[in-house]
Amino acid sequence: MSYGLAMPGLTDAELDAFLHEPGHLLRLGTVDTDGVPRVVPIWFQHDAGKLWFTPRAKSAWLNDLRASPKVCCTIDEPNGEMRKLVARGQAHLEHDLGDDDIWRDRYRTIACRYVPSEFAEAYIQDTIDEPRALWSLRLTDADTSTWRMPVRSGENPLAVWGRQYYHR
Repeated sequence: MSYGLAMPGLTDAELDAFLHEPGHLLRLGTVDTDGVPRVVPIWFQHDAGKLWFTPRAKSAWLNDLRASPKVCCTIDEPNGEMRKLVARGQAHLEHDLGDDDIWRDRYRTIACRYVPSEFAEAYIQDTIDEPRALWSLRLTDADTSTWRMPVRSGENPLAVWGRQYYHR
């Protein structure tokens, strides 16, 4: 047995770089008003130590957030180092529905992480009358964990479990 071998985590700099890479989805976990979990894959931005996300007015998960802002966010990649972040905490409503003009530049930045800027701008203009709210999760206030596969030089390739999973 390989007791004590622990899957490596990400340094603060590695996590910051990972969260700034375009294309990764945030999977947001909420609990609906009936107590049933809901997980939705959404676009996000990492800036100023926060994960920023934007539910539309008719998103079911906006109602979930209003009822209970406790969330669990995961961001991961399926290949390579298979880097992962799990963040559990209390989301914060930064701007409610109807305040879109105040923070539209942030939404533009979020959209451009996922699609070419010309398409992002067309999408924003096409949906400009659909109100969104702006929510965030401050990572320093959340319970976070990160990990990745041990694929770097000098790392033990068998260190693929966290220490908490071993019985000894």
